[in-house]
Amino acid sequence: MLPMRLSGLLAVIVAAGLADTTTSARAAEVSTHVLDLARGTGGRGVPVSLERRSATGRWERVGEASTDADGRVRRIGDLATIAVGVYRLTFDMTRYPDAAAKPFFPEITLTFSVTDAAAHYHVPVAVSPYGYSTYRGS
Repeated sequence: MLPMRLSGLLAVIVAAGLADTTTSARAAEVSTHVLDLARGTGGRGVPVSLERRSATGRWERVGEASTDADGRVRRIGDLATIAVGVYRLTFDMTRYPDAAAKPFFPEITLTFSVTDAAAHYHVPVAVSPYGYSTYRGS
């Protein structure tokens, strides 16, 4: 049997450890990249929105951004809002490579699942004049 002072200290240590494990959860992070295969560069200035499918099946916007000079969005959406669920990224290709563009695919929508609330999800899209491809990046 432990002396009263030591058992009290042990209880505080155990309680502190439990508190740390319950508050260490964090939300997932989503990033993307537009890769222009015809030019061999990143797709600059493409508006991107991130939406989450609700329990009722409706899409709710959780973030929006535009690609930087390298064609990247390093983080889209508030970290506190990206939980396990179904999401979609929508790329407005009518703005790339300039406002006068008339792309064959004016909008690209990529739907994906977030299954680990603590993971990073990099969802790039490689584009060419008449096609596109995607994958889960790192």
